[in-house]
Amino acid sequence: MAQEGLPFIYMTLSKEELQKNLDKLEAEKKNVLYQLKELQKEADYGDDIDHGEEEAEETEEFVNQLDLQKNLKSRLEDIESALTKIKNGTYGTCEKCGKTIEKEILLVDSESRYCEMCKTTQK
Repeated sequence: MAQEGLPFIYMTLSKEELQKNLDKLEAEKKNVLYQLKELQKEADYGDDIDHGEEEAEETEEFVNQLDLQKNLKSRLEDIESALTKIKNGTYGTCEKCGKTIEKEILLVDSESRYCEMCKTTQK
């Protein structure tokens, strides 16, 4: 029997655990958005173009920032996907096999898309 007011899939998590994950996801979303905003501020690489070594360091820093932005955007997608799933009642369902994601996984990795079995076979 499902808990009152929640879809059957939420049987894995109590109302309190689900709310805790929702709060955690919302906070993580704000944090990721803040980090992305900070990275998008224009970096001051100086205007000295005579030193190749300095330019190489600036290029490396730029590439590192692009990589970090890519990772943050991917994380943001995962968070937003989890938030949408909570709202539409599909949170906790493995995207690969359709089975319920284990409670332990959801409590540690609240934006997890896969159950334990699918995570291990995916690597």
